[in-house]
Amino acid sequence: MEPVAAKETLLAQIGGETVLRGLVDCFYDLIETDPRGEPLLRLHFRGHGLDHAREEQFNFLCGFLGGPRHYLEKHGHMDVRLMHAHVPISAGDAEDWLALMDRAIAEMRLSGPQVDKMRLAFRRVALTLVNDLGEWGVGSA
Repeated sequence: MEPVAAKETLLAQIGGETVLRGLVDCFYDLIETDPRGEPLLRLHFRGHGLDHAREEQFNFLCGFLGGPRHYLEKHGHMDVRLMHAHVPISAGDAEDWLALMDRAIAEMRLSGPQVDKMRLAFRRVALTLVNDLGEWGVGSA
């Protein structure tokens, strides 16, 4: 009897770190050029900027998709709510993020059940980040 092979990670199923790097770069290129990215761009510029966001998004998504846990090794956790607790994220921001990620996925020509699973996971996380912060780090009245 042959040993059961380890289940292939979602990261491996979409093409590995090289494909993920391309997806993240495509996504952030869209944030910089698509009108729906304008509010997201402003949020990133209030933080550490896009270069930082590109790298940390890649680091996080590697681990999130079952690959190397670069973000965890660097920051000691992978709690997306903690990462974004100070950032005002509206339902519209979450939907814009998802729409631009969907477009990046399409531009990268990624498809199949593994990509559908990834999209569902992105939607679940994006919607959990919606909060009631009216301004940067200040609760709404």
